[in-house]
Amino acid sequence: MIRTDNRLRLSKEEQLSSTTENINHLTTVNSKNLNSNNKAATERSRSYSNGKLLLTGEYVVLDGALSLAIPTKYGQSLSIEPIEAPKLIWTSFDESGQVWFQDEFIIKQMVTSLTPKNDISDRLLQILNASKKLSPNFLNTDSGFKVTTTLDFPRHWGLGTSSTLLNNIAQWALIDAFQLLKQTFGGSGYDIACAQYNTPITYQLENSNPIIKQVVFNPPFIENLYFVHLNKKQNSRDGIKHYHDHKENSKSAIREINAITAQMTTCDTLNHFKTLMFQHETIISKLTKQTPVKNLLFNDFKGAIKSLGAWGGDFVLVASKENPTEYFKEKGFKTVVPYKEMAL
Repeated sequence: MIRTDNRLRLSKEEQLSSTTENINHLTTVNSKNLNSNNKAATERSRSYSNGKLLLTGEYVVLDGALSLAIPTKYGQSLSIEPIEAPKLIWTSFDESGQVWFQDEFIIKQMVTSLTPKNDISDRLLQILNASKKLSPNFLNTDSGFKVTTTLDFPRHWGLGTSSTLLNNIAQWALIDAFQLLKQTFGGSGYDIACAQYNTPITYQLENSNPIIKQVVFNPPFIENLYFVHLNKKQNSRDGIKHYHDHKENSKSAIREINAITAQMTTCDTLNHFKTLMFQHETIISKLTKQTPVKNLLFNDFKGAIKSLGAWGGDFVLVASKENPTEYFKEKGFKTVVPYKEMAL
């Protein structure tokens, strides 16, 4: 069960309304029509899901901490086109229009006898087969589909190549993306929430159920916030394993992170926000026995730096009175994105 504030959960129609290429998108499931999945899938359609960044609560979001997350202006689309052959012809494009993944699957063999060509094919089959378990009528057809996915961000940015794909497939199969996540990758689910919402949210697990609330995050110092990429991608599953292997006294840490998240959403001065960033880094550092990124790489930086998501890669949040772009470029970190250019 997913609890949200009234009017906050976006419908599929709302998610797709800004997509100019949307063609006869998937309709809401009619529980009285057992063939609704097949009917929806016989038309060309396109879905889109937002990317994500977790501003607070990394790691501890898994254990119920209140976390602040934002959907990004970057995401991934999925288009399907019916074909006569009983197979899936899958092609994935990156942000520059280059093919980064391609494969074909005989639909009737997907569950029983297909041997994946590589790890990506294996993961994709896992999602498709889990979708079929959740909705047996999904892909229950004698024909097939040409499927095209398109990213509008570099894969190494870590904005949710997997979560946006999973949410798009859930829309195609007309199933709950959170249930699909549980059957496949696991994790807190905040990335799925970001895929579906077009504003900042707070996210919290209560008895394993997501509580999602839309919030306004537009502080007067928003021009002083930036995202800087660390030139490498961090594997979220590895980060989760590290957390579970090293966490101690997480209940106390969660209470502190809850308070920091609440303060960050209402903070109105840059100095206070920087203090909260430092406090957050200190708590997570002690909990996971990792060194804060500022201590590792940017000791001489005058502003505040906070890791986002699994520590060690992807983007960090930077708060600085002065534009820090030249500082980071001189250090070899050339991807510096102002907050307003990243956040949806």
